[in-house]
Amino acid sequence: MTSTETELRLRQELAACYRLIAHFRMTDLIFTHISVRIPGPEHHFLINPYGLMFDEITASKLVKIDLNGNAVEPSPYPVNPAGFVIHSAIHGAREDAQCVLHTHTKAGCAVAALKCGLLPVNQISMEFYGKVAYHDYEGVALDMDEQQRLVRDLGDKPVLMLRNHGLLTVGESVSQAFLRMYYLEKACEIQLAAQAAGEIVLPPDAVCAHTERQFNEPTRALKEGELSDPDGMQLAWAALLRLVQRVAPDYRD
Repeated sequence: MTSTETELRLRQELAACYRLIAHFRMTDLIFTHISVRIPGPEHHFLINPYGLMFDEITASKLVKIDLNGNAVEPSPYPVNPAGFVIHSAIHGAREDAQCVLHTHTKAGCAVAALKCGLLPVNQISMEFYGKVAYHDYEGVALDMDEQQRLVRDLGDKPVLMLRNHGLLTVGESVSQAFLRMYYLEKACEIQLAAQAAGEIVLPPDAVCAHTERQFNEPTRALKEGELSDPDGMQLAWAALLRLVQRVAPDYRD
């Protein structure tokens, strides 16, 4: 696949991701952002055109910028400054963070404001057991000095809870970052419902750790009689792309 073909594929996947975030009601008007890095030493990445609702975003409208926030190609659209601060920091520091996804959902913001953070309340939550980092609130992310602290606090984790702010996931692909966010959001919703209903029962640490490995290490060596599901996430993403094609077929434009 040529570099042009690769970029087109990434543009279409990222545009699909924006439409999915809109479809599942995880948007905040024109705010929040999702980015994907284009392969190559330049660390160029694609991000949303600032001012468009997520259900307006198409592959061709995405803006390509460098780690300094400069547009690599002419575009009529600006880039959200806070989006640049957060995404450029992570793309520059984490080679595996090909896609970075940030939201301001009600459930996500609520759990990010809880001292306990995300709890292993449910099977869905246990995908993230031991995988969540936390970053204390410093104000709107417009200070370049915050980049080093964002990177430090994220470390090698796939999830960052921005205290008093929102959620962030990273992935080696657009699909991985989206599916992490989809289930992270569900985990937050379930936790809030459980906390409001009464006293929570949490599984033992060993069970939580085992469940996390079942989710995140499906190709690990299995003990006798143990099964795994290595294809589940790929099948889910393929189904999501079919959904986008039905509800928003212009995303590829």
